[in-house]
Amino acid sequence: MGVSMATARRWVERWERQQERYALDREERFTVIADVVEHATAGRPGRPLLLDLGCGPGSLAARLAVRFPDAEIVAVDTDPLLLELGRTHHPDAARYVDTEIGAGDWDRALGLDRPLDAAVSTTALHYLSRPALLRTYRRLAALLRPGGVLVNGDHFPPAGPACAALTAHVGRRRAERSRTGGAEDWESWWSAAARDPELTDLFTERARRPPAPAARDTPRTVAHHTELLRVAGFREVAPVWQFGDSHVLAAVA
Repeated sequence: MGVSMATARRWVERWERQQERYALDREERFTVIADVVEHATAGRPGRPLLLDLGCGPGSLAARLAVRFPDAEIVAVDTDPLLLELGRTHHPDAARYVDTEIGAGDWDRALGLDRPLDAAVSTTALHYLSRPALLRTYRRLAALLRPGGVLVNGDHFPPAGPACAALTAHVGRRRAERSRTGGAEDWESWWSAAARDPELTDLFTERARRPPAPAARDTPRTVAHHTELLRVAGFREVAPVWQFGDSHVLAAVA
């Protein structure tokens, strides 16, 4: 089910452009996540061990590999198409693992032989229900070394509807002023990819897998996530960056 390098490059480049429509100040958010990882690993002996949760086609993992060329990066996702695009286009960035975050013993597939220095994620954990997210946070707290960090970049609207509308509007207006992603959106990217004959087998594999159950009671606000992270055993939790409702939330184990 492999794909050629040219095909992987084409679809990953299109993925990057369509993601810019939704992830406000995406590159800055990636950079802030890397800054947190830099601080958490500075001065420590040995090779940093990083985990990218919901890696997709390797966007964040590839940027971390450039920033931390000595790091060992494990990139996790459950989508066979996106994983194959990442393995092919960013083969040296990470070791890619096919496992469903939060499902059963999902972390056993990671093959870790030492504690993590950092776990990172962007727009990948918001689909988990509150119980599944708490289980995931607890497992990550156990996998991280003392002083290790979990860094999550996502959209966290305020609890109040008026302020939620304000932050969404501010972010949307900023995106409109700086948009470079073109006309392609999430739906059109997937529709176009499905028409590529070289990706047929990977789409067939996607279709074989049971769809993720619709999550209910998904935590949305920074306060909700902070509460769960503290219950899960993280010592300190704080947002370190925000624009509109887009945040980078850091938690120290």
